Amino acid sequence: MRYLPLLLLLAGAGCASWFDSPTEPPPPPPPPPPPPPPVATFRAIGTFTQPTYLAAPPGDTARVLVTERAGRVVLLKSGVQQPVPFLDLRGKISDSTENGLYSLAFHPQYATNRRFYAFYTNRNGDIRIVRYLVSANPDIADESQADTILAIPHPVAGFSLPFGNHHGGQLQFGPRDSMLYVSVGDGGCCGDPQLNGQRRKTLNGKLLRIDVSGATGYTLPADNPYATDTTYAPEIWSWGFRNPWRFSFDRQTGDLYIGDIGDAAWEEVDATPAPNAGKGVNFGWSMFEGTHCYHTPCNQSGITMPVVEYAHASNACSVTGGYVYRGTRVTQLIGHYVYADLCSGFVGSFLLAGGAATQARNWTSQLSPGSGIVSFGEDARGELHIVVYGGGVYRIVPAP
Repeated sequence: MRYLPLLLLLAGAGCASWFDSPTEPPPPPPPPPPPPPPVATFRAIGTFTQPTYLAAPPGDTARVLVTERAGRVVLLKSGVQQPVPFLDLRGKISDSTENGLYSLAFHPQYATNRRFYAFYTNRNGDIRIVRYLVSANPDIADESQADTILAIPHPVAGFSLPFGNHHGGQLQFGPRDSMLYVSVGDGGCCGDPQLNGQRRKTLNGKLLRIDVSGATGYTLPADNPYATDTTYAPEIWSWGFRNPWRFSFDRQTGDLYIGDIGDAAWEEVDATPAPNAGKGVNFGWSMFEGTHCYHTPCNQSGITMPVVEYAHASNACSVTGGYVYRGTRVTQLIGHYVYADLCSGFVGSFLLAGGAATQARNWTSQLSPGSGIVSFGEDARGELHIVVYGGGVYRIVPAP
């Protein structure tokens, strides 16, 4: 019996140890908080036939115009699609392969001078920049007043016919200088066979800057970077592009953004701040595709690298440059550049700060109608629209 207290003590110690151990598994962690509610979405404004671009006359809050690849310019007036086209070039242009009507730009003084400009390929597939006037009826253009201000033959490169791609395709007026900027691709095919991106005397693979303030044609701005350098074409503003399908200026700051479509591996967005915003800048194609060596020698000296690049993964294939949002309806987007990918339907944004892309955000779940995003466009208020090649055109709006 003298051992009983010891046994009871040991038994009690053992029980205490057992009681101190958990008898049930730990409770599961609390569920993650729900995702924040969406802040933006898109709303259809109409359905079109292979739309390529959307634009609006400056200061005109009632009208937006949508270009269709075959040559029709469709007017929406107070949100209602008009039965008569604003301009109809069907049958007068080529829309085979990648040819077609690409974009419009309205002169900053459109309300008084009635001028607007179209970028398209003619029946031979050559680039034409043509000035038109609006008629006395503000809903219909006067095609009889057409003035071809710039004609660029499409490269042949030893073939019987030109390549049918890489024309570029964007027109924009500079928000600070009222000069007309024109993006021109390297001429087509693959791999820049003529090395036009780095050739100084050709207009291909370049961003051009011209003065269209005269009665007809254009003149060369005296402050173009190569206006007096005979080793360059004097129209050149920036160079080293593959196919700068879409570019834009921030309407508030004047910063320049360019979506340059890549070759087989990389897509890129280039950006340079005002006041010079791309003046004399070489963006590197075809020595570089994005930041990656493409044609040797790959010397980064004197080359401005993209602020954004992404690989051809997850079905990505072709960058669609956009705009810095300067509307008022989606406050979270204000000051951020919005762009997309044609194949994957990705929609993203970033804020340019100190020459770098910051605050990158993926908006695909909120803003993407799917694949085929071929362009963005601004209305007179700075509200953004998404153009889908399959036919839909959408306005970015706050989420309900």
